[in-house]
Amino acid sequence: MTFAASNTMTVIPGPRIEVTDMSVRSAGDPDRDASGGAVVRRELFERLNRAGRVTVVSGPAGSGKSVLLRSWIDEAGLAQRAAQLSVEDEDRDPQRFWSSVADALRSTAAGSALISPLSTAPDLDGWAVVERLLADLGALRDRIWLVIDDVHALGSAETLRQFELLLTRAPTGLRFVLATRHDLRLGLHRLRLEGELTEIRAASLRFSRDEAEALFEAAGVRLSESALALLHERTEGWAAGLRLAVLSLTGHPDPERFAAEFCGSERTVAEYLLAEVLERQSDEVRRLLSRTSVLERVSGPLADLLTDGSGGGQILQELEQAGAFVVALDARRSWFRYHRLFADLLELELRHTEPAELAALHDTAAGWFAGHGFPVEAVRHAQAAQDWERAGRLLADHWLDVTLNGQAATAHQLVASFPADAVTANAELTAVAAATELMDGSLEEGARYLALAAAGAASVPAARRDRLRVTLAVLRVYLARQRGDLRAVAEEVEQLRSADDLDAAQLGLGEELRAVALISLGIAELWSLRVHEAEAHLERGVALARRIGRPFLEIKGLAHLGVAASFRSSELAAERGRQAIELARRHGWSGEPVVAIAYPMLAGSLIWQGELDEAEQWLMEGGYALRSEVEPATGMLFQLVRGLLEIARGHLEAALATLRAPGRLPGRPFSAAHPLTTEVRAFLLDVLVRLGETAQANAVLTETADEERERPGIRTATAALRLAQDDPRAATAALAPLLDGSAPGSHQMWQVAALLLEASARDALGEREAAGRALERGLDLAEPAGLLLPFLLYPVPELLERHARQRTAHPALIRKIITALGGKTPVVPAAGPPEQAAPAAGPPQRLPEPLSQAEARVLRLLQTSLSAPEIARELYVSVNTVRTHMRHVYDKLGAHRRLEAIDRARALGLLAPVPQRA
Repeated sequence: MTFAASNTMTVIPGPRIEVTDMSVRSAGDPDRDASGGAVVRRELFERLNRAGRVTVVSGPAGSGKSVLLRSWIDEAGLAQRAAQLSVEDEDRDPQRFWSSVADALRSTAAGSALISPLSTAPDLDGWAVVERLLADLGALRDRIWLVIDDVHALGSAETLRQFELLLTRAPTGLRFVLATRHDLRLGLHRLRLEGELTEIRAASLRFSRDEAEALFEAAGVRLSESALALLHERTEGWAAGLRLAVLSLTGHPDPERFAAEFCGSERTVAEYLLAEVLERQSDEVRRLLSRTSVLERVSGPLADLLTDGSGGGQILQELEQAGAFVVALDARRSWFRYHRLFADLLELELRHTEPAELAALHDTAAGWFAGHGFPVEAVRHAQAAQDWERAGRLLADHWLDVTLNGQAATAHQLVASFPADAVTANAELTAVAAATELMDGSLEEGARYLALAAAGAASVPAARRDRLRVTLAVLRVYLARQRGDLRAVAEEVEQLRSADDLDAAQLGLGEELRAVALISLGIAELWSLRVHEAEAHLERGVALARRIGRPFLEIKGLAHLGVAASFRSSELAAERGRQAIELARRHGWSGEPVVAIAYPMLAGSLIWQGELDEAEQWLMEGGYALRSEVEPATGMLFQLVRGLLEIARGHLEAALATLRAPGRLPGRPFSAAHPLTTEVRAFLLDVLVRLGETAQANAVLTETADEERERPGIRTATAALRLAQDDPRAATAALAPLLDGSAPGSHQMWQVAALLLEASARDALGEREAAGRALERGLDLAEPAGLLLPFLLYPVPELLERHARQRTAHPALIRKIITALGGKTPVVPAAGPPEQAAPAAGPPQRLPEPLSQAEARVLRLLQTSLSAPEIARELYVSVNTVRTHMRHVYDKLGAHRRLEAIDRARALGLLAPVPQRA
């Protein structure tokens, strides 16, 4: 086979072959199937076995239709029951076609006894033949199949109508299997509605990767996994393409190299596509195909623009319908692409017929795509035309749009496609390079590009300079957040604040950049503990993102709004966390870094409400989003909440290990001054005190910077430590700034915890009224938010019982707390004077020495089922301290065992007596 002189091309040499739709055969051995045997396609065989009355197998040339049907007939043992014929060019004559049909039916065992010989005659028409065949088949009792290949070659509309009559009136014993390159103009819709039509289309005919591997192995060709994957991808599972590759690979000295270079210009592929597809088209269609081969996808209007013609959409639809390696990309059939190998051949033809037009075609395509809202394709075509200035301007204008559409990797690839000097020569493009590097986790490279962009900012036109300034400020804040550098964040916040005060249109920012600036500003303020300002900016950013349809930004803003809300309401924080996660799930981003921080934030809020199992589920789900691209603060928050969960469950050693582990991501610096670092340190102190390691806790506190010691978490942990050291006065001093509101960044849960510790300290000092007031304030704060955990971490059961007897406020919350602590639910009186303890039976006896307040607390917990270590955890003291108090209690009560001590204490009125049964 040769090429036409007007379209001479150079193709990659390969063996001479003959290709038919039935199989691929070597010219030197026409009787041997080149693949070494057909691949058994079980799934398609099963569909053919289960098929209805009519089966249509449709696909482009070389898609394996004929081989499939021949293999199925052999596999199913239908050789004597299948009437097979293929429509040839001469069969366009109705008489010849119907003669072939009658002869094929007569060749079957059942048909030979029923079908009368058909003699051709000048006056014999197709209608008469159909009626005669239907009459002969009326007595058919067995099942036979009429298998017709290349039905698309039937050119006569009248013959198709006659064939339709045979289809609709044939007895149920006659089954039809039709192979065609495109849809047939037959009335098959009734059969489709009745479930009697089986359709096997091109997508089903494509070889799977496993089938492709079987094909190569049958021919004795061994390929690596990567080479096999590459060939399968480039052929798109096209049967003829794979078989042609088999032919070329047989005996090839370097199969891996062949696989890497295999394309539509390989000789065997080129010959086949030219003969079966391209040479069958008109000059107008060939010109459209070659000039649009520069495109990844093509529409009718775009084809018309590149060809200076009209009717391109109709031509593309007809090519797709004809199975000419044109694939529709949408249901409306308005966008198309070419098969990869066919596109290779078309591009090769363009380079040999109109090489001077390549750049102009790309340039025209860039303009069309830019004007119709397809920036990625616009940039790629401008790059292909080597118009770097235009490509840079397009990318600078649209990189944020591309990124917010979830295509950050695409933006990075587009930047990488520029020459290095083209990137650094354009300050706006340099800023884009900085953004893509930062989002890819390359902080140092991103910082380098940021510096270059700032240095070249003066060269940017004045109308675009404010936009660049805000972009650089947003990127610098992002870099500082990634480094956990709060000082740098604070410096850049002012740049964003100035942008926030100006009109977006005046600055030429665009609403996307304004939304990004608002959310970036809010996040920066959040970690600087300017919580109220953070919430205001985040709410505005989320509202703007929602209005302009930017869910990516909305998710990020909602997740951080949840963190901000957690300072005042765990319920509101949990609600916002769920909103962010659900929105991410709807868009397929539930495992992406953009929503990662919502998971530990939601889990933490649930832990404070006592919902530990649900919190653990959210932490586990969020682990999928915890990747290297997330901000270090997110990784630190995961660590903090995991540690908190272990504390809440009483797994103190596990909590200690979690909190001591490096919370930052590998290779990512994190500032010691970050508020999350302080929170981790606060809970670390908490755990050390619970374990009785007061010396270690003191050492950690000594190493803590003065600024950190002012934070609520550290002050609360300090108070717990002082109580464990039997120094309630020092505990109240540590809590004072937190209770009067002067401590910075006070979190709701720290306020409740501080009030509980204040109540314990005041009670220890004998200030019962002050203790009651502190407890009441803690209950007031906790109940609306559903906070339970502070009462479990800093338990005050005796104060709660006394409070329940004396007051009627918060009865439900108190019952819930006491139950969670494992004690009896206290009786809360409806009205009347405070309940008095029943006097002990018999005359009261005096102790040789009064119990200290610490000893009295231990005595009250001895009547529970708690062990000494558990009592230590409840009282926030060491186990050794508890055991010392227990010895003193036993000595003063004159007891030797725990139960004996409890009985003596009840007899002395130190504990309430056991209620008597009625």
